[in-house]
Amino acid sequence: MTAALLAWYDRHARLMPWRTGPVEKVAGIRPDPYRVWLSEVMLQQTTVAAVRKYHERFTTLWPSVADLAAAEDADVMAEWAGLGYYARARNLLKCARAVMADHGGRFPDTHDALIALPGIGPYTAAAIAAIAFDRPETVVDGNVERVMSRLFDVSTPLPAAKPELTAHAARLTPRNRPGDHAQAVMDLGATICTPRNPACGICPLRAPCLARQRGTQDERPVKAPKKPKPQRTGYAYVGRRADGAWLVETRPDKGLLGGMLGFPGSEWGETPEPTPPLRAEWRPAGEARHVFTHFALTLTVMVAELPPANPERGHFLAADRFDPTALPTVMRKVHEVAAPHLDVERPGASG
Repeated sequence: MTAALLAWYDRHARLMPWRTGPVEKVAGIRPDPYRVWLSEVMLQQTTVAAVRKYHERFTTLWPSVADLAAAEDADVMAEWAGLGYYARARNLLKCARAVMADHGGRFPDTHDALIALPGIGPYTAAAIAAIAFDRPETVVDGNVERVMSRLFDVSTPLPAAKPELTAHAARLTPRNRPGDHAQAVMDLGATICTPRNPACGICPLRAPCLARQRGTQDERPVKAPKKPKPQRTGYAYVGRRADGAWLVETRPDKGLLGGMLGFPGSEWGETPEPTPPLRAEWRPAGEARHVFTHFALTLTVMVAELPPANPERGHFLAADRFDPTALPTVMRKVHEVAAPHLDVERPGASG
């Protein structure tokens, strides 16, 4: 089974900027642990398509772990904007600095040593150990879970089925080429054993696949019904001075969007109280909606032309230093709602 899968992978491996493909490996090129680690952190809760440009940008700006470790926190957080789950970006810096301080700038090559680094959990440690160092670790992501659930026709609903699916994946993990095997299973799930309409006719594992034999492939994996997400609301305050400067604030390091630049706002909850950052003629501009992993958020966006006074919260950022694309996604949505209502004329502009 493994031999057939690896033979398929040798012909059909996806090309990715962080991957060392089968042809390159035959030529003696080894995976770069830094690029593998960076991709695995970025790919958490994010698609390959979304990660490509971020990975290329990061490795252009910071080609090595030493470069990233020496980077300014604000620069890294700004480049991360849009990927979400901003604790990952903070841990990215902590991990890079730990690799430099504790491992001489070289990533450790074992699961136990990798998992001791900031921001690296069991899955990421297994993926780096297998892909970067060819350790026989079991790597299980959503694609692997789907392939295993069909290959062994597992009827237990997810997430309860995870231990069973991991055990199946572990039994198939070979001692030879475990990194390629891990990537092969993921590629199979992404391109052939897809969530809908799997291409069973061209699958290299069609013969032993129990779900295909029993006609249950469209029913696997079984997923427990999703619970509705809690709804939260809040206020976001977007203001500009006459000189075009924007009122912004840096969120606390801990918590959601920690350390990111955004707009002052209220607490997020069921019945939040308005908390304007300074006295002004605040008026509603509309609503910004965003869905996080554990809840859905609706922000009432308040706008105002602001006096040259010190705010109770936040600080003013000059117009030529304000870049809305560097904001986290929810704050970009707030900006999109507010901007048409705050077309402040610059000093000296002709009208």
